[in-house]
Amino acid sequence: MIPRIGSRTLLSLPRKPPRPVQRCFSCTAYRSLSKPTAITPNRPSPARSARTPAPARTAATTKAVPKPATPSPPTPNASPSTPSPVPQGPTTDSFTTGLSDSLPDLSLPPPQDAIDWSRSFAGLSHEAFPPEASTILMEPISPDDVEIKPDGIVYLPEIKYRRILNRAFGPGAWGLAPRGETIVTPKSVTREYGLVVRGRLVSIARGEQQYFDPEGIPTATEGCKSNALMRCCKDLGIASELWDPVFIRKYMASHSKEVWVEHAVSKKKKRIIMRKDVKNIPYPYVEVKKGAGGGAGFGGV
Repeated sequence: MIPRIGSRTLLSLPRKPPRPVQRCFSCTAYRSLSKPTAITPNRPSPARSARTPAPARTAATTKAVPKPATPSPPTPNASPSTPSPVPQGPTTDSFTTGLSDSLPDLSLPPPQDAIDWSRSFAGLSHEAFPPEASTILMEPISPDDVEIKPDGIVYLPEIKYRRILNRAFGPGAWGLAPRGETIVTPKSVTREYGLVVRGRLVSIARGEQQYFDPEGIPTATEGCKSNALMRCCKDLGIASELWDPVFIRKYMASHSKEVWVEHAVSKKKKRIIMRKDVKNIPYPYVEVKKGAGGGAGFGGV
């Protein structure tokens, strides 16, 4: 007999055996073990997370994270130390403006019957010198007056030029007139001069002189003046042989010798040229025998 509930008839159907189940400890639901399932880590549901507040973090439980050290800013009151000024030699201004030896103001008219030799060419090539003076100026120089530099350059000492001018014109009848300011460069001094003889300009030349210390600039200015005098005297025919290659070759062949020397400090050997009648070698060189110390020191000679 089939039971009836109301107007419906319940049919008894065969029941399937229950599947084995296992309780999941992360929740209250049951899961079937008919199929292998992977156990996932505990993840609270959003609803449970909303109900259960997270525990408050305290200073004891919070792990301190070290922060990188940052350099402290400089103190506003601190100021960089300024070095004291060091005295130096000639500055760049002196290289462009020269020494304090400027010429007279050219905008002003010269005094009456006076000639401004800084810009005048009065008397240049006006007439020849008297025969007596011309003979003294152009007479051959004595070989004993000629000197030789260590590099083989022949020259006449500047005092010899002054003596020749004094013999030809007399002391006080000639002079050097500056025609520009003294220009000082880091290594040399230069200035233009004009040679005036008996009230007329006869030659113009620029002198130069090297220096190695700012303290030697005054001496270099005198050397610059003497160099300008030598170049002016070349126009008058004084010691013209020193610019003649034929005379130079003959003089060197008969009056010069080569000497091997050694520097007293650096011990470097070199060859210098000097007059045959000179016995003493100037310091810092010391004469050495040719070939002493091996051929390498003398370039294989």
